[in-house]
Amino acid sequence: MLRAAAAASAIFPARFAAAPAVAAAAELRSPLLRVLGTLRGGRSSVLLGRRARFCSNSSDTEAAAAEAEAKAEDGTVAEGEADGKASSAIVPTNPQIEDCLSVVALPLPHRPLFPGFYMPIYVKDQKLLQALIENRKRSASYAGAFLVKDEEGTDPNIVTGSDSEKSIDDLKGEDLLKRLHEVGTLAQITSIQGDQVVLLGHRRLRITEMVEEDPLTVKVDHLKEKPYNKDDDVIKATSFEVISTLREVLRTSSLWKDHVQTYTQHIGDFNYPRLADFGAAISGANKLLCQEVLEELDVYKRLKLTLELVKKEMEISKLQQSIAKAIEEKISGDQRRYLLNEQLKAIKKELGLETDDKTALSAKFRERIESKKDKCPPHVLQVIEEELTKLQLLEASSSEFNVTRNYLDWLTVLPWGNYSDENFDVHHAQKILDEDHYGLSDVKERILEFIAVGKLRGTSQGKIICLSGPPGVGKTSIGRSIARALNRQFYRFSVGGLADVAEIKGHRRTYVGAMPGKMVQCLKSVGTANPLVLIDEIDKLGRGHSGDPASALLELLDPEQNVNFLDHYLDVPIDLSKVLFVCTANVIEMIPNPLLDRMEIIAIAGYITDEKMHIARDYLEKNTREACGIKPEQVEVTDAALLALIENYCREAGVRNLQKQIEKIYHSSAACSSRGIK
Repeated sequence: MLRAAAAASAIFPARFAAAPAVAAAAELRSPLLRVLGTLRGGRSSVLLGRRARFCSNSSDTEAAAAEAEAKAEDGTVAEGEADGKASSAIVPTNPQIEDCLSVVALPLPHRPLFPGFYMPIYVKDQKLLQALIENRKRSASYAGAFLVKDEEGTDPNIVTGSDSEKSIDDLKGEDLLKRLHEVGTLAQITSIQGDQVVLLGHRRLRITEMVEEDPLTVKVDHLKEKPYNKDDDVIKATSFEVISTLREVLRTSSLWKDHVQTYTQHIGDFNYPRLADFGAAISGANKLLCQEVLEELDVYKRLKLTLELVKKEMEISKLQQSIAKAIEEKISGDQRRYLLNEQLKAIKKELGLETDDKTALSAKFRERIESKKDKCPPHVLQVIEEELTKLQLLEASSSEFNVTRNYLDWLTVLPWGNYSDENFDVHHAQKILDEDHYGLSDVKERILEFIAVGKLRGTSQGKIICLSGPPGVGKTSIGRSIARALNRQFYRFSVGGLADVAEIKGHRRTYVGAMPGKMVQCLKSVGTANPLVLIDEIDKLGRGHSGDPASALLELLDPEQNVNFLDHYLDVPIDLSKVLFVCTANVIEMIPNPLLDRMEIIAIAGYITDEKMHIARDYLEKNTREACGIKPEQVEVTDAALLALIENYCREAGVRNLQKQIEKIYHSSAACSSRGIK
């Protein structure tokens, strides 16, 4: 006896005590019972622990359960207890229930009732409730509890709410019988309080025929388990695995502890079939799986089904534990980080190192402008100081604070007085122009003259160069070469189709999402106050409801006006006189006359066949071959082939289409090379 108690203590972490003499005798006949025979606990926790599973509203369940236990102590629930105590969730079967061949059918919407378990249900049908009360008065306090089938097309795993329960209450007679599972449980009515009925399961039943329609009364057959060999090794192994799994669940889930600690009050009646019923009853499986266990009369198959359910329950418990652990770690990590940050703030405050956001921002802006203070115009410094003072007075959560912060960010990031050193070496400029372009001798000569004049004057300002010509002749690349020759930063933006003046002169700061104009963005991007700015497609300026961009460009390009260019966002004058503007256009007739009067036009007519041959051989073919990853010895494009391309397919003034045709040749060659074709 002591050895059995020790073995059970090692498997279940619960309180243990010696079993009654009758149970001890049963323990010695079966290893399973020897394991379970020493488990002890409270009397009613199985019932109380399952209330939440079987009933959606269990406010009166404790009172009903208490009355049920009181009746059990009087001998109405179960008779012949070995220890003389009240019945727990699993009770011996009353011999008189053999006479119950016709019972009132009770529909169970949520879960089936297993033998030996209590279940509180609510009966809304007053006629059915009255019949139960009359049966109880006649000492025939038994009814048949049958699980309700799901409606066709519904998922049993999805909770449907109270609508389905209401529809079940409306069913009568044959309609209700069709919705009930054939196999159910003979249940003893232990108490009735209002519309709440507490049932105690005894044994399995099968419906044979209907006797009465309202309330539904049916004839039943009492079902018994198929004969089995209690010493069969497979059954023993399966049962021990069920017990082992229950023990694992106990380690991870506190929901089952009350069940396992108290369900062995009547261990003498506990056997393999009851073990299968117990595992299925306390599992969280859906009702169809539980009904499958209830309908199974083969003990081994029933144990196997129960093992699957408790294994799933174990996995759910482990998942629950891992989720709880992850959340706890996250919360504890966040709390620890918060405490450390608060401690760090307190330490910095004690040492005088603590600064708020506004102080840090002001320090950042002052540090930016400190290096430019000598070159920055006085009126800009005055505005910056006023805005810094204003920033300290504003609340960090106000919208005005964000506007002021962004404004100071733009004011302090601009390259006030920061100029790059220009290179006026004419020979250097000619070398760069010859490297980047073939031919265009008149254009190169005019650019070199422009640079030579700038060398004598000490500055290259005063002229707005406009490169005009058909597409593909190299207008944009010439502008980039001029910037490289003069050692200036290069910035390009296109005004083709531009119809909003704010793109040139910026938005007002009061607008939501306001931004400075293109010129201010250019100065921030290049980091110098004397870049070369290429304004592309100036002949395609648009005009819309937001003003005339051509008129706005006058202030930007005119050397007499751009000394004090005023951006709407910054609202302080900016000196753009050191910026070299180069414009490009396809047709000069489309350029507005006020702009055209301020420009020096350099026309690029196009290339003749000989020039195209040299451009294709020295520039286009080389660049295309490198872009395709082809070695010079792999592909050879003859002069005859290039001449045929130029004269038959590329007769336009520029060389853009010629470049496309050369790319086709090398793309085709790359495809053949990848396929192994020579």
